[in-house]
Amino acid sequence: MNKPSTGGRSGHQARPATHKPASLKQLAEHLGLNPATISVVLNNVPGRSIPQATRDRIKAAAKQLNYQPNLLARSLRSRRTLTIGILVPELGDGYHTQVMSGIGDQLIKAGYFYFTAHHRHKKSLIEEYTRMLIGRGAQGIIALDTQLEHPLGVPVVAVAGHRHIEGVTNVLLDHHHAAELVLNHLYSLGHREIAFMRGQPFSSDSEERWKGLMEVAQRLGLEIKPELVVGLDRDMTSPELGYPVVQQLLATNQPFTALVAFNDFSAMGAIRALQDVKLRVPEDVSVIGFDNIKVAAFTMPRLTTINQPLEEIGRIATQSLLDRIHNTMPPRDEITVEPQLVIRDSTGPARDKP
Repeated sequence: MNKPSTGGRSGHQARPATHKPASLKQLAEHLGLNPATISVVLNNVPGRSIPQATRDRIKAAAKQLNYQPNLLARSLRSRRTLTIGILVPELGDGYHTQVMSGIGDQLIKAGYFYFTAHHRHKKSLIEEYTRMLIGRGAQGIIALDTQLEHPLGVPVVAVAGHRHIEGVTNVLLDHHHAAELVLNHLYSLGHREIAFMRGQPFSSDSEERWKGLMEVAQRLGLEIKPELVVGLDRDMTSPELGYPVVQQLLATNQPFTALVAFNDFSAMGAIRALQDVKLRVPEDVSVIGFDNIKVAAFTMPRLTTINQPLEEIGRIATQSLLDRIHNTMPPRDEITVEPQLVIRDSTGPARDKP
């Protein structure tokens, strides 16, 4: 008994999609069409006059026969892998996640795939993972809060990058303006005894942010007392980051009415440490964070902070890299993003020193 034909050349039968994927040659034989015609349809090549019925038949057969294009062969022919490598210190909540969200959205929109490697700020891993990403065909690299040492041989965009390296575009916040927003706000509320957190040495923004704070404090006539400065050194993204250093600060019995935290997570830990010794925020001590991560609007009290448009920074960095890859815009050494002060409930007028 003859089996009914499913289309294409007589005698060729459709195979279930669960079988081994068909090759382009097999798909062409099944349909009785030229492989080039099939490739044009499946790759959405513009400007080719192919009837819609034929296009529909090709796509249906490709799905039925589980056709999988050979992306490696295609990329070798075109020298375009449509792949980007992303270097990031860690994949936890907060700053990195929100920037990554913007990067991912922009790459998906552009039809690019991406590999992510997290290195925990270890120089050896940064070097190794960079070589691996490029070796696997990455056309460019986005380095997020990653201290690069030298040119990489492919287009690179560094988010929070502060070193001038050939072939690297730095996307960074205007930290001097951010410092002005922070200290002008506290100064206007009457705060003169202010404690500060310095960021971890391995964090890309630490030195630039601290430099901005010192310059603005000097202009305002605010003394940054060494005994009211604590340094972060732990590699984590949780409120636990700020809790122990504020405990140490409180143990010195040095009076202060406000605290400038390095980021929002450390600010949350600071608030908890203050509350544990019955100090009220902001009635006794005002606390200001940095980054404006999403959870900052839902803490108790809600956190006053500096807003970095994190997802937008990710999109800006990604588009800058794609522009460099496709030579659609002249390469730029630096792109500066402006901060904003978000005033919530954790800052208030200065009162008597606690």
